[in-house]
Amino acid sequence: MRNYLFLLLMLLPGFHYGQALNSQIVVNADLVDQTNRQIFETLERALTEFINTQSWTNQEYLPQERIRCSFVLTLTSYENNQFEGTLQVQSLRPVFGTDYDSPVLNFLDKDIVFTYQEYQPLFFNAAVYQSNLISLFSFYTYIILGMDADSFARNGGNHYFEQAQQIVNLAQQSKIAGWNQNDGNRNRFWLIDNLRSNMFTEFREAQYVYHREGLDQMTSDGLLAKKNFSQAIELLKKLYQRRPNAFLLQLFFDAKVQEIVDVLSDGPKIELEDTKKTLATIAPFFGARWKQIKN
Repeated sequence: MRNYLFLLLMLLPGFHYGQALNSQIVVNADLVDQTNRQIFETLERALTEFINTQSWTNQEYLPQERIRCSFVLTLTSYENNQFEGTLQVQSLRPVFGTDYDSPVLNFLDKDIVFTYQEYQPLFFNAAVYQSNLISLFSFYTYIILGMDADSFARNGGNHYFEQAQQIVNLAQQSKIAGWNQNDGNRNRFWLIDNLRSNMFTEFREAQYVYHREGLDQMTSDGLLAKKNFSQAIELLKKLYQRRPNAFLLQLFFDAKVQEIVDVLSDGPKIELEDTKKTLATIAPFFGARWKQIKN
């Protein structure tokens, strides 16, 4: 019966099995001295098709349910089919009962190096390393899926993070920067390592409380939602007390800083002095922004 129902769903207009992302890909080659720009346009189209048509999950998604995200590839060098640059990865999550999308991920990867020949097919195979280009975009796709799932269910992203870890394990054979622990302290290796580590469980718990018990409840019980929202920030304080320079703390606030200011400044009044002190302690870089919070 389940298989029969699934086949019926597959026949519904707009139904896509496993096509989880609604992604915008931008390849910015303004810094590259290259007369023929077609290669960059071809790369952009190929990556857009790769991300948006690949089946990344066993979940079913209607077009309006796909995760909105973007990849901005800024190239600084191109020679002999080798590309170098940076990759900005961002994703959004809808807030229940509103038309607002909350930023979940905003991360800049500065170690982007890959080879690509024009019209080269891009296919993901979880069992083998194929190319650094495929590994890069597949890895961040699973990071996006995992963080999105964590915001809807406690530890909901486990499966996706396991997939991202497998990509890292396979990509390490390439010896390309970003996949190994010695390549820096804020790279792909450490990103997935921290997300899966029991040392940083407060981050993932805060993701759930912040979104599901905080933002998603704003339209039904604004007072309780705002208290839960503040509680999520207090969870991050526990992480800070144990690991004050945690990679994941920066990851959280890079995505959330303006939203935190807006949410805490709006809606029902609650006591915010402790929350503001916590923010100033665990994210001092944004001190000027925290002063904008209105009680």
